[in-house]
Amino acid sequence: MDYKTMFSLKGKKAVVTGGTSGMGAAVAEGLAAFGGRVAVTGRNRERGQTVVNRIRQSGGEADFFSVEVTDPKSVEKMVEAVKDLYGRIDILVNAAGVFRVGPCESLSDEQWDEVIKTNLYGTFYPCRAVGRIMIEQKYGKIINFSSTDAYLGVQNQCAYCASKGAVNQLTRVLAVDWIKHGINVNAIGPCDFATPMIEPFLKTEEYRNWILSALPVGKVGQPPEIVGAAIYLASEASNMVVGHTLMVDGGRTVI
Repeated sequence: MDYKTMFSLKGKKAVVTGGTSGMGAAVAEGLAAFGGRVAVTGRNRERGQTVVNRIRQSGGEADFFSVEVTDPKSVEKMVEAVKDLYGRIDILVNAAGVFRVGPCESLSDEQWDEVIKTNLYGTFYPCRAVGRIMIEQKYGKIINFSSTDAYLGVQNQCAYCASKGAVNQLTRVLAVDWIKHGINVNAIGPCDFATPMIEPFLKTEEYRNWILSALPVGKVGQPPEIVGAAIYLASEASNMVVGHTLMVDGGRTVI
């Protein structure tokens, strides 16, 4: 292996769900910076096009595709459109997600469904659709977004913790099923990062004080700090990594 190029993504074609903001946008920009052509996908075309424009202005290649990850037909349509344009899909990053906090005893059916459908179904549907393409081409890198909350019991977060625990198990099963096809399936497990999804909670003094006390690193993560893990798992450097969740959590799960 050429160690100087083992992290290169030159010529690779990637799909990033939830790529219009937060960690998904940072990962999309990172993949492009390392040579990949990136399909930035999400519901908000304006935000998605802003990410695409930033990538292009930096000399990278990117395109926006609309998708609703909780709708299997929408996912299939998006994946087909990307495949038609790119010819193949080498990398899939599932970064779409929602975060809800509240007492479990008062959680509504609608709130539970929103979290489970977005975080779990919204990971499975793209994996299934892109996985078929990767099986046929006998190559692929899939990166799912897990969380520290897949491992920890966090008060008032029963739906979120359940959804991310399920993502971990989905990652493991797909990993053992698909590695024989040349597909590496892994996950990233971040702590709280300063993203639009989490920022409303970080603005409350009680939540911010709690999360800072729970992170040995002493600070909330910034989206660019997730990119290194994604590049590693998307590149040839991680060929022997199968079914692993790489924690990028400031030590949250160490204590």
